[in-house]
Amino acid sequence: MSNSLYPLKFKPILKERIWGGTKLHHSMGKQFPNPEEKYGESWEVSGVEGDVSVVQNGFLAGNTLNELIEVYMGDFVGESLYERFGEEFPLLIKLIDASETLSIQVHPDDDTARERHHAYGKTEMWYIIDADRDALIYTGFEKDITREEYIQAVKEGNLERYLHKENAIAGDVFFIPAGRVHAIGKGVLLAEIQQTSDITYRIFDWNRVDSSGKSRELHTELAVDVIDFSRVQNPKTHPVDEVNKTSELSACKYFTVNRITFTSAMQRDYNMLDSFVIYLCVEGECSVVYASGSSERLTKGETLLLPADLKDIILRPQGKCSLLEVYINQA
Repeated sequence: MSNSLYPLKFKPILKERIWGGTKLHHSMGKQFPNPEEKYGESWEVSGVEGDVSVVQNGFLAGNTLNELIEVYMGDFVGESLYERFGEEFPLLIKLIDASETLSIQVHPDDDTARERHHAYGKTEMWYIIDADRDALIYTGFEKDITREEYIQAVKEGNLERYLHKENAIAGDVFFIPAGRVHAIGKGVLLAEIQQTSDITYRIFDWNRVDSSGKSRELHTELAVDVIDFSRVQNPKTHPVDEVNKTSELSACKYFTVNRITFTSAMQRDYNMLDSFVIYLCVEGECSVVYASGSSERLTKGETLLLPADLKDIILRPQGKCSLLEVYINQA
């Protein structure tokens, strides 16, 4: 058992997006390399090829996420997760700022992604951090539709009328299984927890063009074979935000996400959990105390990864703090 591991911060990987805005900077503290550009995503923890996170704190600074897994193996991700995923990190954590509505899209499941792309599928969840008044989330279909009705709607450019829409309010949780069509609406700032996959089938992009007048590629034929055409059932939850308690937001075989809102010190015991833990701070700030009293500060917009080797944690808030707690439960 290694004693050298500690809570890790990674350099955010900022992504310019045609629909991006400035909330990642103004609300979440991200430093934009080019203030003139629109940044839509901050990849907080990523093992995606070509976009692998790099440590920015402590003696492991400069090492990549994958290098750490290679060296520390089960001590880093958990023994059972290392057996299951090897040196691939199984989750991708993002912050997303939509100043315009994103494309209508869908993601394949594991079987289809493996067959077509030699990759994992993409099941995800969204936690709404902030949203403009009347901001929307598009998720699933309002009623059962047939494959033929769907194809005709895409051809005619009126797919939106079949989509289920929900108002987006801070604290809302949306679970998006693979196969469900979806889009983030204009004016939404959210955290996204997903399988490690960058496979997106874009269905409709609102006839949008880039600065050179080009529209983005659509993946109509790939998408039609993976879509769930049934009416969506209860796609949104809004868990009560109980202070000094843990609220479960979403749990599936790919990830468990809890919200911890606290105003006094809280102990977290991970001795029965065989997984890394990720904290994403969505409000306030706190100190994460580990080992023999060492600590790491965490402020709004920052993300911290606890290697699986760290089992006993104390969270000390500065005033009121709210964290998303993410891990993979093998039980």
